[in-house]
Amino acid sequence: MYQALPVATIRTQVTVPLRFPDGYATTARVFTFDGLVDGREHLALGLGDWPAAVDRQADGGPPALVRPHSECLTGDVLGSERCDCGPQLREAVERITDAGGLLLYLRQEGRGIGLYAKLDAYALQDAGLDTYEANVALGRGEDERDYTAAAQMLAALGVSRIALLSNNPDKAEQLDRLGTTVAEIVPTGVFLSPANAGYLAAKAGRARTADLPFVG
Repeated sequence: MYQALPVATIRTQVTVPLRFPDGYATTARVFTFDGLVDGREHLALGLGDWPAAVDRQADGGPPALVRPHSECLTGDVLGSERCDCGPQLREAVERITDAGGLLLYLRQEGRGIGLYAKLDAYALQDAGLDTYEANVALGRGEDERDYTAAAQMLAALGVSRIALLSNNPDKAEQLDRLGTTVAEIVPTGVFLSPANAGYLAAKAGRARTADLPFVG
């Protein structure tokens, strides 16, 4: 059963050039919104020929390629290798640019617990807990992310059918429940390094029932 969504509207849009440390560059149409249920400043980035992708899915054609990406200051901006967030963001931007589609940049640091709490969790991980156990030890959920705002953003942009670029079955389940049809799940790459092996192993353990390699 679908969950009825409060209506969100596009607040403003602007074109922003993007460039990554490896030299890859593209251009995004960046959207802000009014009426998002959590009041956070989430962004949607239209990449490549995103208007054609939106039109095609609206006309019953292929679903639009969409990546909901959770903000990670340490990985996305500072280049930390404790997680795979930075490489996943880099991969998603190029793949969506090539196909045409949307990247939703969601302000839910640390799987929804916030930046300070995420760094507290890092300290617990250094003492031997995995990334999920550390959240629980702080009195938080293993994963507190809620994708209601993501579904609102897609609805405001006229997107109802998506190919979800993710290895996380919870994203698909939540978006389907919120009225966004996940017509296809497109797996992301696996970005393994010595620094994030334990982190990825913990994520893989949470995704076994979905036959997906890692949750992202």
